Formats: sequence, C-alpha cells, structure tokens
Amino acid sequence: MRIEHLRERSDLGVISATTLKSLGIANPWRKCTAGGPWQRMYPGVVLLHNGPPTPDQHLTAALLRAGPSSAVTGAEACRRHGLPAHGRELHLLSPASVRGTGPLIIERCRPMPPVHTIDGFPVVPAARAVVDACRQMRSPDEATALIAASIQRGLCTPTSLREEARTNRFGTKLARTVLKDLGRAESVAERDARRLSHRIRLTTPHWNVTIADSTGLVIGRPDAWFDDVALAWEIDSRAFHYGPRDYERTLARNSRYAAAGILVVQTLPTRLRDQPEQVARELKQAHRAAAARPRPPIRMVEVR
Repeated sequence: MRIEHLRERSDLGVISATTLKSLGIANPWRKCTAGGPWQRMYPGVVLLHNGPPTPDQHLTAALLRAGPSSAVTGAEACRRHGLPAHGRELHLLSPASVRGTGPLIIERCRPMPPVHTIDGFPVVPAARAVVDACRQMRSPDEATALIAASIQRGLCTPTSLREEARTNRFGTKLARTVLKDLGRAESVAERDARRLSHRIRLTTPHWNVTIADSTGLVIGRPDAWFDDVALAWEIDSRAFHYGPRDYERTLARNSRYAAAGILVVQTLPTRLRDQPEQVARELKQAHRAAAARPRPPIRMVEVR
C-alpha cells in the first residue's frame, strides 16, 4: 500500500497498529526497527516517519494510546491554555483503564470533566489543568508561579482552583498549600518581599491595602505599605502583572503616587531573588527619606 494512502488514513502521520493491520500491513512493527521508515510511539501507535516527532504528533499519539473520549490535562493542557507550565510529562484523562509509558501519564477518570477544543485537541478547563499540573510538581515556587499566572490572566479564580484542589485526587496538597497562602502573597516575588522586609526589621508594612488621600480619593493598592512614613513598595513583575495595557496603568499609578507626595520603591522580582542585599539597602534608604519629610495626609481605606 502506498504511503500516501496510509497518511490519508492517519492523523498528522500518527496511526494505530490496528488500523495498519486492517489495511493489509500484517506486522507494522517490522518497519519500526532501527533504521526503518517508521517508529513506534506508544504500544499500538505508529508514526509514519522516523524523524523527530512534533509536539502535536506526540500529543496525537498519546491521545490515540489513551483511547476514545480521552482529554489533555496537566502541564500540556496549561500550555494549550497559554499558561507558563514547564513539566515534560504528558498527562491525559481517560474513561478507560489504559497504562501510560515513560513520560505519558494516563489517569482513569469517571466521570470525565467537560472538555474544550483547543487547536483541534480535547483539553480540560484551565482550573483542572492547573491543579493537575501542580500534582506533578515538587517546587512551591513553580506551583505559585503557575497558579498566580492562571488567576491574573483571568483563566481561573481562587474559588475554581480551590474547588478542584478540594477533590479526593491524590497529590493536591501542594496546590492547596499555595492557594491557602494566596491571600497573603499573590506571587513568589511578593512572598520573597515579605521575607526581606521581616529580615531587615523595618516597620511591619501592610500588604495589598487600598490607600486614599484626605478627600477619600483612592490612589492605589501597593504591594506593601509602610503607613508610618507613607512609603509604597511595588513588586513590578512582568511575569505576573504585565498584561495588555498594564504598562500604562503602572505609569498612571506612579503619577498618582507622586501627586499625593507618596514615595514609592519599585522592585523587579529578579532583583529580589538575585540582589536581595541591594534591594534591602534601597528600601532602608527610601524609608529614611520618607521619614525625613512631612508625612502626606494619606490613609488606608476599606473598599467594599
């Protein structure tokens, strides 16, 4: 049988051994030996060339192995949703009992979650994908980064993530721990900022509070607020906070601070991580400068 006809019956060049046999190729594995024209992707799954498979071919082969009605979850599903997940494993959900091999994880799931079609692939909703990706992680920083990105890009809410993590699926402890801390720190960078502030023993700041001027006009919601000297500390993370038009919002925010007489320290998360001593000196100097000038009439307010 001509290869062109086989490719027409395949999906991106991926085809099952069962289909090949039905087309008259009794032993497709003979063509998958070293130096052969094809390659074995998973048990029962063949790729009709011997070059490196593309990510889409990898995923197509994995879904064929997992069986009908299977869906993508975990790190790969996060990437398909546009989130920064770095896991190498392919994690699929399937209503059938199928064994994965190597980096392929196939988890039996009944009932199956709702599925979205993204780039032609069946993908679970973002909240399920994020929680399942965290189940394969060991690093709290990595899990925090993924969860924060999913919330700040509007793909998930803390509530939807907590509901997913509250299930009985094994391995959700890391996700639940990160979500528990979410109200205190929305990113790895903000957590690092808390630790630095505590270590250098400045006046304990308020975190993520709303501030207003004497007329009640809301000025901003700094990451950290040193109320005794009216000093704002902003952790400006491109990874967590910069989306469309966020640069304009940052400029407008800083203009409001300046007009109200508020001193502001802006810190990149990379400097918090790589140059903590330098950041500590800058924060102390700013605190002294703020204390040396008359405190502007700024107060914390509760927004309802």
